[in-house]
Amino acid sequence: MSGHSKWATTKHKKAAIDAKRGKLFARMIKNIEVAARTGGGDPAGNPTLFDAIQKAKKSSVPADNIDRAVKRGSGLETGGADYETIMYEGYAPGGVAVLVECLTDNRNRAASDVRVAFTRNGGNLADPGSVSYLFNRRGVVVLPKVDGLTEDDVLSAVLDAGADEVNDLGETFEVLSEATDVVAVRTALQEAGIEYDSAEAQFVPSMEVEVDVEGARKVIRLIDALEDSDDVQNVFANFDASDEVMAALDDED
Repeated sequence: MSGHSKWATTKHKKAAIDAKRGKLFARMIKNIEVAARTGGGDPAGNPTLFDAIQKAKKSSVPADNIDRAVKRGSGLETGGADYETIMYEGYAPGGVAVLVECLTDNRNRAASDVRVAFTRNGGNLADPGSVSYLFNRRGVVVLPKVDGLTEDDVLSAVLDAGADEVNDLGETFEVLSEATDVVAVRTALQEAGIEYDSAEAQFVPSMEVEVDVEGARKVIRLIDALEDSDDVQNVFANFDASDEVMAALDDED
C-alpha cells in the first residue's frame, strides 16, 4: 500500500470537518459538469457522470448543486464554463514523482498556480513525459469496511468483472483494475450488495520512493499547496511511507 494511498485515506476520513470542504465540493461539481457535457446528462447512459454524482452524494454535496451542474453540462441551463484537462509533471523534494491533473477554463492561471506551488515547496516542474511513465492509468474503486466485510468477500464479487487486485487500506478496501473495467467492477459490487465510496480512473504509480517522516511531510506540504488551486482536480505522487511515518504525521495534526 503506497504512502499516497494512506494519505488519501486519511484525507477522506477528515473530509467532513475539512476547512477546504468548499474546494472539495467545487471539484466534484466541476467533474459532474464536464461529464455531462462529454457524455450527456443521463446518468443511466453515462457511467462517468453516474460515478461523479455518486461520489458527490457520498461527500454530502447538496442535491440542488448536483442537479444544476448536470443541467449546465448538458446545456439545459446557461453558465457552464469551457473546461479543458491539462496534466503537469514534476518532482517533490526527495525525488518523488508528481502528476498534477488540472481542469480549468484559464490555462495561464493554472500553469502559474502549479509553478508557484512547486517552487515555494521545494519541488520543480518537469517536461512532459519526465515522470508520467512512472504511473499507469488504472481503475480504482474504494469501499468502506462494514458489516464484517472481508477482503475475500470483495475479491469474490469483483474477480470476474476484471479486477486485478484488492488492497487493504486499513479502514477501506481498494480494488484495482484496468481503467476500462472500472464500471464493470463498480457494477459487480452493486450487484453483490456491497457499498462503495468512489469509482474512477486514476494514475497509480508503478514504482515508489520510500520516505521518512520529514520526506513525507515535505511531499504532503506540496500536495496541499497544489490542491489549494481551484484549477487542480487531482494530485498523484509515487511516495511510500510506513505506517509509523504516517502515524507520526497524524500525531502532528
